[in-house]
Amino acid sequence: MTTYTAHPIGPAALKELRDTDDAGRPLAPLTDEEGGAPLRCCLRRSEPGERIALVSYAPLRRWAAGTGAEPGAYDEQGPVFIHADACAGPAGQELPFANAHRTVRRYSAEGHILGGRLVSTADAFDEAFTAAFTDPEVALVHVRAVEYGCFLYEVRRG
Repeated sequence: MTTYTAHPIGPAALKELRDTDDAGRPLAPLTDEEGGAPLRCCLRRSEPGERIALVSYAPLRRWAAGTGAEPGAYDEQGPVFIHADACAGPAGQELPFANAHRTVRRYSAEGHILGGRLVSTADAFDEAFTAAFTDPEVALVHVRAVEYGCFLYEVRRG
């Protein structure tokens, strides 16, 4: 069985997002009174009382900037929660946010969507990632929430 690693939003991108998000808006921190927000900086749910922010993030655009890909119309941005201040990042290697239906969306090296797979149970992720990366055309996958389509994290080949 292959182990796949969930990649949070990277430190350099987080630093930029805490200044101005990918839609050009300044950070608007808030105190999370209830907790439970899926944080993309450390890949865990927020705790009550933590300072978080909802920012606009363009994961494919940022990946493409580093690879030279041109995703064209597939470039999208959407809302993600992050800590308003720097955090330590993920604490472990467990696959995060695996307790609900998710979509494993596949992308080519050009940044074009190659398809996706609905994952209904936590134990089905490994099979979905293996199927995706068996295809040599797949460069990376995004795991997304089904209910809103929001980006949760990225998984890359190797």
